Amino acid sequence: MNSDVLIIGGGVIGLSIARELHKKGVGRIMIVERGEIGKEASYAAAGMLAPNAEADGLDDFYRFCTESNKLYSRFADELFAETGVDIELDQSGTLYLAFTEEDSASLNERFEWQRNAALEVEHLSAEDTLGLEPFIAPDICESLFFPGDGQVENRKLLSALVKYAELNGIELREHTEIQTLLLDGAKITGAESNTGKFRADLTILATGAWTSLIKLGEAFVPVKVKPVRGQMISFHPAEKLFHKVIYSPKGYIVPRADGKILVGATVEDAGFDMSITEAGVEQLRRAALEIAPGLGSLKISEKWVGLRPFAMDGLPYLGEIPGYVNLFIATAHYRNGILLAPLTAKIMAERIVEDKASEYMKIFSPQRHLINGNVYSF
Repeated sequence: MNSDVLIIGGGVIGLSIARELHKKGVGRIMIVERGEIGKEASYAAAGMLAPNAEADGLDDFYRFCTESNKLYSRFADELFAETGVDIELDQSGTLYLAFTEEDSASLNERFEWQRNAALEVEHLSAEDTLGLEPFIAPDICESLFFPGDGQVENRKLLSALVKYAELNGIELREHTEIQTLLLDGAKITGAESNTGKFRADLTILATGAWTSLIKLGEAFVPVKVKPVRGQMISFHPAEKLFHKVIYSPKGYIVPRADGKILVGATVEDAGFDMSITEAGVEQLRRAALEIAPGLGSLKISEKWVGLRPFAMDGLPYLGEIPGYVNLFIATAHYRNGILLAPLTAKIMAERIVEDKASEYMKIFSPQRHLINGNVYSF
């Protein structure tokens, strides 16, 4: 089975790259996924687009997140025109709450540096906060409002990207686990899976938490990515209670257009264990009730888990893997795969089709963790 480009990994990153490559005229594209297309970390996400609410400094990663966030309006419009799927982009802003004196001190420190850095942020009183979201706990002290942040319905985003692939002849192979990349000198000729071999002129690893399990010849891919488990729960009240993504120091809630309220998320170094635990669910329930005690009268409607791909510095790997002429990587987006999908796809496609190198491919190159071709370990 031959293709011009073989993309290993069928999450939001792999699907978005395939779409951009197709739009730039690449002929044969195949996506190979170890499970079901779009049903791993991307499916388990909350879909938050929050570069400002989560910013800890004005570094390269913040710029990367902000630039990708600005692409979302056009991204959503184009996907709707191409597929008829509304990905429910909501850019109505995000709240970050303080409930204690300690919370307030941290919130005010964040406000000062972000205001001085000219970020889009507003400082709201408790009264103003409750005016925006009346069902927030009445003991709220104050909040920050980030008008440039928002959310997207990540599962509908995945549906749109899958539909684009199906409509445009991008081949999707599910339940196909790539075990080894095939080598001819410094060139990757394809990959071997549990179902057979695939030949390709160029290979892209968008393999998320499973990246480091793939062999490259007799060794393993020289990039270290580990899974970080994230559990989530949801409630589904009879009416829509909230309109904005709401953070607190303990967690966050994400209200969907249909009224469903997502609550997340745990951060657990548990290997590839996909278990939903009582302790994790209880942690999420407590976080939700701090933000909105009224949720305590509702039953949990859904519980789920995903494995985020984490590099040792928490930053993504983008670009070419040193030492190989046709092997690219786009992974380790950790908690920001949905947010970073549009810009990741754009710069990867520009590099592959137009030989245009983004500064981000230099900044986030896997070269930063390689010494003499070997990867650091955690």
